[in-house]
Amino acid sequence: MGTTPGVPGDGNVALHADAVAVLAGWTPTGPAAAEARDRTLALLADGPVALTRHHLPGHLTASALILDATGARVLLCLHGKLHRWVQLGGHCEPGDETLAGAALREATEESGIAGLVIDPVPIDVDIHPVACQGGSLHHDVRFAVFAPQDAVEQVSDESEALGWFPTDRLPEPLAGGTAQLVAPALAAHARRPR
Repeated sequence: MGTTPGVPGDGNVALHADAVAVLAGWTPTGPAAAEARDRTLALLADGPVALTRHHLPGHLTASALILDATGARVLLCLHGKLHRWVQLGGHCEPGDETLAGAALREATEESGIAGLVIDPVPIDVDIHPVACQGGSLHHDVRFAVFAPQDAVEQVSDESEALGWFPTDRLPEPLAGGTAQLVAPALAAHARRPR
């Protein structure tokens, strides 16, 4: 795939190739995730611009559900704009080379926790409307991330608060789609090498 100087997303060729390969090879965790994956692959047919806010039909984002070392709790942020508890994540950046890398970068920036480890296999894909560029869609590829023992979180500028919650007692108000990440994240934690 060639590049055109000045075209938004032009620096995201490697990330675009990774996103296509990851999603094309991914076995979805359910029917809704399968539909979202197929719609996201169709979006990616527009090229690297589909990774940027400049792509008005929608763009890829990457997020992470962080589990503590035992897998008993998840770290969520009270989002500053949404005023709901949600997994950590956000927009892909020009330096990101992989979707898993983008999710890990976002999780590290937003949690302040060093030493996070990501499972490179997505646990979900979700498409939801957002206010970017006056109205667009986020095609959010979601991953499980594991915190080290004794991890201490630090609130970033993007959240009002961070909190650890038992996987079976998530807080309210909770953003749509966050609860559905728990089961596949726990499955990823269970198959994680010790």
